[in-house]
Amino acid sequence: QVQLVESGGGLVQAGGSLRLSCAASGRAFSRYAMGWFRQTPGKEREFVATVSGSGTYTLYADSVLGRFTISRDNAKNTVYLQMNSLKPEDTAVYYCAEGSTVVARDRLHEYDYWGQGTQVTVSS
Repeated sequence: QVQLVESGGGLVQAGGSLRLSCAASGRAFSRYAMGWFRQTPGKEREFVATVSGSGTYTLYADSVLGRFTISRDNAKNTVYLQMNSLKPEDTAVYYCAEGSTVVARDRLHEYDYWGQGTQVTVSS
């Protein structure tokens, strides 16, 4: 059974940084893309970033490009999201997800498993 456990969320001032981590277990980690998504109350869950199984290819939402960096350590079965220059509009619950294939994609239905989410709050 696949389990994804996020950590690293919290409260930060605008302009600050946070690093989210997501530890995965249950299947061969490097065979699957990993993604980060976020959701605010009353809105649909939206794509943030994704990384291919090897870690070679990444894709970002326009809203975070240049500020966020996704990476993975396949030896530790962990994916990270480094978030810099945070803005109040980045406030959301952030979810990590494990893809159905090794290819990095930005659509929710391309992901099989989801973590429980971690809250990120950016104050102005």
